[in-house]
Amino acid sequence: MQYTSVSLNATRAVDIHFKDLSYQVQIRYRGPKKQILKGLNGVFKCGELTAIMGPSGAGKSSLLNILTGFQEENLLGTMEYISRQGKLDRKKCKKLSCYVQQADNMYGLLTIQESMMLASCLKIASITQKRRQTLIDDILDTLNLSKAKNTRVDRLSGGQKKRLSIALELIDNPPIMFLDEPTSGLDSLASSQCIAALQTLAKSGRAIICTIHQPSAALYHMFDYIYLIADGHCMYADVPNNTINYFAKQGFQCPKYHNPADYMLEVVNQEYGNYNNQLVIAAKKYCQRDETPLQTNTFTKSGLSFANDREGIAINPPSEMMRFRVLLRRCVLLLYRDWTTTYIKMFFHFLVALLLGLLYMHAGADGSKTISNVSFMFFTVVYIAYTSMMPAVLRFPLEMDILRKERFNNWYQLKTYYITTIITTFPLQVFFCLLYSGVSYVLTGQPMEWFRYYRFLLIVILTSISAESMGIGFGAIFDPVNGTFIGSIVICTLLCFIGFLIFLNHMPIVLYYVSYINYLRYAFEGLLQSVYGYHREKLSCPSSAIYCHYRMPSAMLEELNMIKPMFWIDVAVLFIYFVFFRLAAYIVLKRRLTKLW
Repeated sequence: MQYTSVSLNATRAVDIHFKDLSYQVQIRYRGPKKQILKGLNGVFKCGELTAIMGPSGAGKSSLLNILTGFQEENLLGTMEYISRQGKLDRKKCKKLSCYVQQADNMYGLLTIQESMMLASCLKIASITQKRRQTLIDDILDTLNLSKAKNTRVDRLSGGQKKRLSIALELIDNPPIMFLDEPTSGLDSLASSQCIAALQTLAKSGRAIICTIHQPSAALYHMFDYIYLIADGHCMYADVPNNTINYFAKQGFQCPKYHNPADYMLEVVNQEYGNYNNQLVIAAKKYCQRDETPLQTNTFTKSGLSFANDREGIAINPPSEMMRFRVLLRRCVLLLYRDWTTTYIKMFFHFLVALLLGLLYMHAGADGSKTISNVSFMFFTVVYIAYTSMMPAVLRFPLEMDILRKERFNNWYQLKTYYITTIITTFPLQVFFCLLYSGVSYVLTGQPMEWFRYYRFLLIVILTSISAESMGIGFGAIFDPVNGTFIGSIVICTLLCFIGFLIFLNHMPIVLYYVSYINYLRYAFEGLLQSVYGYHREKLSCPSSAIYCHYRMPSAMLEELNMIKPMFWIDVAVLFIYFVFFRLAAYIVLKRRLTKLW
């Protein structure tokens, strides 16, 4: 397949028109509303690199969020997306656009090549591996990233990360690109390279709109169109070269050798007096823009190379099943490389199991150590629940920005991502539980009967995945600090109702019934039933002991009010809790992502 150097298909080029656009927010609950945008009018054309400028709090980000679709409530006015075929539906246009946020939200453990390949598999279907690689190389060449393609993302410079963020969204050839502060945190050289890359992409037929706070004079003149906002009003909307003449006509003479961008912001910040009302009126009068679409022959052939059938590929994304396989591959790769969540947990599960085995050595077979052995069961529930829940509390908060970006830019559906996380973490949890149980069960002298060991292991696994599911729910609701604190408090509270620190038959009647909603109670009971239930024979009583009160296993179960054979009920309840926590976490996560938008 031959690749020809062509610009964006002219039929996909889109202009953005907005008129009388107003936006307000609620300051306090049931309090007054604050007007952020006040009747903005404008046209952002394809083939141009547009900068939305203004002082802090002027409404730049609000306007960008509205144009992208992040913000859809409390709006007045009209927005139109016009292509060569006419007006486009807003929902359809959202699928044709991409939003590159200020923070470079990417997985640091992947290389540039891996990130691009995974993104292309998530966005484009029915393309050979060779063509896919050619497309990736094309994009990396355009953004000057080819030399670093095998470098991990966490080792890239700030400018390279910013250009990679842009490259990832270019794979499906979007006709509209929004960028929030693309030069934030970059030095002058990296900023210049980033804006130059955007300029090249705009000339190939895209509408590229970005917010920028205070560019240098060189960067300012690299933009094709400037849209200045102050106090929610448009103060200037024209090309950069007209800035000095325009403000001179309004009575503001820019000093020689002064940066026009700086001077413009000084004027609207009222450093020379309050003339904003005058500038608002002047902008409405003189900054009216021709709304006729650009001619297709104004687009240059600079930019990316795409296949002749690129248009067809872009509108045929992969099925969710294909995306599921790609996300599965990505999750496995990240788990393999993230030694903090895999190898450290593996080491400490083995170490703790070894420590407990030495502390409670032979407690499972010694009739004089029955209470100690029950303490081992209690500690097993505590350890497995806590170490499974705490990392899960941090997982979604740490990935929330990446998930938000990829979902909004139509990489995949939330349910696909969520199912992938369940499938990839489940084998690890089983392995960790197998490692812990295998070492501790043998060293503590539990009965060497396979059916008892398998039941013990089953309860440990169900406890682990239930606690992990609860942690995911806390992570979806709270930030990492609050989630960790609340998760710890919840675990400590649940331990009070487990049936060991205070026996079930010693609890006040109301709190006794409250204990039935504690999933750790069923875990503790299940471990005891697996070891002491099923008519286990008398335990040996050493000659050094005067009397072994709990030599009969049933005596211990009766003391704890767990004499009834409830093992499979415990298993069923733990599984129900696992499903409930997972579904609840998914619903909460979906609602939170919706509110973030």
